Amino acid sequence: QLQASGGGLVQAGGSLRLSCAASGLSLMDYAVGWFRQAPGKDREFVSSINWSGSRTYYADTLEGRLTISRDNAKNMAFLEMNSLKTEDMAVYYCAADQVSKYGSSWYPGSWGQGTLVTVSS
Repeated sequence: QLQASGGGLVQAGGSLRLSCAASGLSLMDYAVGWFRQAPGKDREFVSSINWSGSRTYYADTLEGRLTISRDNAKNMAFLEMNSLKTEDMAVYYCAADQVSKYGSSWYPGSWGQGTLVTVSS
């Protein structure tokens, strides 16, 4: 199982660090992806990282404001978001799959409950 946390209310321009904790699976065997879904909008790919952390991918519109990372020893992955904008408001989900991919067409096999990010103007 995966559990995302770290969401909350932040002012525009602020930062948040989301965490994804895995239980019941060894995250080092999986690529991890972050996705988000805003009300009334489709699910959107945010970022992904391969099993070792040697390859990272970001949505074109978000690159430069995000850093994805992982700590396999702790069975966790992270997403640091900076310079947050009101349009970043969404429920953020972490997901994992044994095949490393990226993009909104990727649907990993394991998903966690999301964490809500609210950005105030």
